[in-house]
Amino acid sequence: MESTFNELGDKASVLDFDPKSADVGGGVEDIYGEDTATEDQLVTPWTYSVASGYSLLRDPQYNKGLAFTEKERDTHYLRGLLPPATCSQQLQEKKLMNTIRQYQVPLQKYMALTELQERNERLFYKLLIDNVEELLPIVYTPTVGEACQKFGSIFRRPQGLYISLKEKGKVLEVLKNWPERTVQVIVVTDGERILGLGDLGCQGMGIPVGKLALYTALGGVRPSACLPITIDVGTNNKQLLEDEFYIGLRQKRTTGKEYADLLDEFMSAVKQNYGEKVLIQFEDFANHNAFQLLEKYRRTHLVFNDDIQGTAAVVLAGVVAALRLVGGSLSEHKFLFLGAGEAGTGIAELIALEISKKTKTPVEETRKKIWLVDSKGLIVSSRKDSLQQFKKPWAHEHEPIDNLLDAVKAIKPTVLIGSSGVGRTFTKEVIEAVSSFNEKPLILALSNPTSQSECTAEEAYTWSKGRAIFASGSPFDPVEYNGKVYVPGQSNNAYIFPGFGLGLVISGAIRVHDDMLLAASESLAGEVTEEYFEKGLIYPPFSNIRKISAHIAANVAAKAYELGLATRLPRPEKLVKYAESCMYSPVYRNYR
Repeated sequence: MESTFNELGDKASVLDFDPKSADVGGGVEDIYGEDTATEDQLVTPWTYSVASGYSLLRDPQYNKGLAFTEKERDTHYLRGLLPPATCSQQLQEKKLMNTIRQYQVPLQKYMALTELQERNERLFYKLLIDNVEELLPIVYTPTVGEACQKFGSIFRRPQGLYISLKEKGKVLEVLKNWPERTVQVIVVTDGERILGLGDLGCQGMGIPVGKLALYTALGGVRPSACLPITIDVGTNNKQLLEDEFYIGLRQKRTTGKEYADLLDEFMSAVKQNYGEKVLIQFEDFANHNAFQLLEKYRRTHLVFNDDIQGTAAVVLAGVVAALRLVGGSLSEHKFLFLGAGEAGTGIAELIALEISKKTKTPVEETRKKIWLVDSKGLIVSSRKDSLQQFKKPWAHEHEPIDNLLDAVKAIKPTVLIGSSGVGRTFTKEVIEAVSSFNEKPLILALSNPTSQSECTAEEAYTWSKGRAIFASGSPFDPVEYNGKVYVPGQSNNAYIFPGFGLGLVISGAIRVHDDMLLAASESLAGEVTEEYFEKGLIYPPFSNIRKISAHIAANVAAKAYELGLATRLPRPEKLVKYAESCMYSPVYRNYR
């Protein structure tokens, strides 16, 4: 303003400016010509390079809202931009939880948390960490499934990167548009198989966003080091293609060479832009692509498929822990799966590997203790020629059986695992049958969201007359049966992947090895104490998840060093303490 007054001198005042002048917009000099430009003219979106004043309040990474101190308000030009009251982060947290609890609809809670993440990052993570058992079903399954279904309608501010077929040949340029240069974890989906909901196309972005929120809250990976990505190659969901609010490409899903070329370009660009040690987590790809991508890139990139490997690790941990309730060693049990997709075959393979490791028996032999049922019935050797490649190892000698109930009666499993994505398939007859030859049947109904669970907790406890040891993929409330309260466990991938990813990051691992998954499973199983066993629980409570993740990270990192896959040298002496020291803290920082 000083230069303006000098130019005017004593002859005029600012009040003499002609409001119709082409050089004036709204009473302030229009330096960039924005106010005088027509709708068709191009203007430059100038912004501030340093967060202070008004821009600071709109920067989610640094904004503290009313928690800015008096000194900070003066130093950072915030005076007058905030109400005069100051409050602590704890009081902000209390106020927000009161607000969230007033919402009756889970999706409203989801949207409230999303808005908080967009305006105050640290407060969002503080809220999530301190109230993890209450908020986990909101930011993750089951509510995130509904959020993906309605993503186009509730979409406000973009999170992460969208790489569509339009960007083919320019993927590296798109990655460079992301503001953070030090990315350690990428979660990527193509939206073809979101939970048990099917093809949601571009709207599957809710999954990578939710997973990475848990990487930070539960595993302590810095938010700025996390990058959610959706690969949009179209969708075969007719309802979405006809939805006026759909935000993705309006075309049928691309397959074959064009799909493979885009994924190959993406994987090469990620490695070129972020280096060898960036973790790429594949999420909710359809079976045919999930197995191929994992097999194709596991030797050249640091890749992890949560649906195949993460689910397997958390289920194996639950089974190992449950042995202390049902008795016997892992090799003495017989397993029957309903569902032979990426989750079912992934779990089966990891169980076979663990038995092989413990008994020093070839994995080809240990697989014979595990049976799978798919949509056509029991997988047996006579079907081998018509089976997909990933199902063939599970085709054992047996007469054909075309339904689950008859398979249960014939195989007589001690462990029944559901990963079918089809709800209410563990019928009363099935659970009664498996309970008839097991004193304590282990029943795991893993399909998500809740509506797709093979059975409810109440059904499992009631039909087994209170003898079942039960866990599910989505949460269920405690059940009262015959005067006793049963607390169902949740076989939730969130137990494994945040700590697993942290272990890879702190060790600087360059590849994922199956032994790392076994180490993560054994670590999680070891966290279940007698106190929890007395309640029938085979998983520890989520209230301790940050400590659990630190122990898992330490075990995974130790295995990476042992296998010669770690690059962060020298190896820290106390890996648990080192893992805890590397974890992100959401507590507010004081500004100069």
